[in-house]
Amino acid sequence: MAVSNFATPDLSDDCPVAQVLPFQWQRFGRRVIFGGPASTVACFEDNSRVAEAVAEAGEGRVLLVDGQGSLDRSLLGDRLARKAGDNGWAGVIVIGAVRDVEVIDDIDIGVYSLGVCPRKTEKRDRGDRDISLEWRGITVSPGHWIYADRNGVLVSAGPIHG
Repeated sequence: MAVSNFATPDLSDDCPVAQVLPFQWQRFGRRVIFGGPASTVACFEDNSRVAEAVAEAGEGRVLLVDGQGSLDRSLLGDRLARKAGDNGWAGVIVIGAVRDVEVIDDIDIGVYSLGVCPRKTEKRDRGDRDISLEWRGITVSPGHWIYADRNGVLVSAGPIHG
């Protein structure tokens, strides 16, 4: 159940317990604003689990990828971004790097990342899916709601009705 008609500052005002993911984002893809229930991947320089996730029906979810902030390998490129868009994912947020950004900008999906890197990942079949992720005391679990726009990324335990 994707949502796209909101502003994160308004949602933050309406729901003071919503948490802000503490990163500075770069935005790619045609969707500037997107939100929906979270699905998660934890991986380091290996996007095997990302590929598995985007191959499934997204059903308006947002895939949050914890790449441990690495900018040495890209965890999402044009092929996986296109697959995610085609399979109904609202967006992909990568705490790490993406690549093929000129192509991703033409895909109907929202992508936020910490940066870009032209180098692909190593395929070692490592990583975890649909687990709770934590940064600086903020926990994101599968089913939490993620809202992203140019102002930042908010997370809440459930949908925010503003």
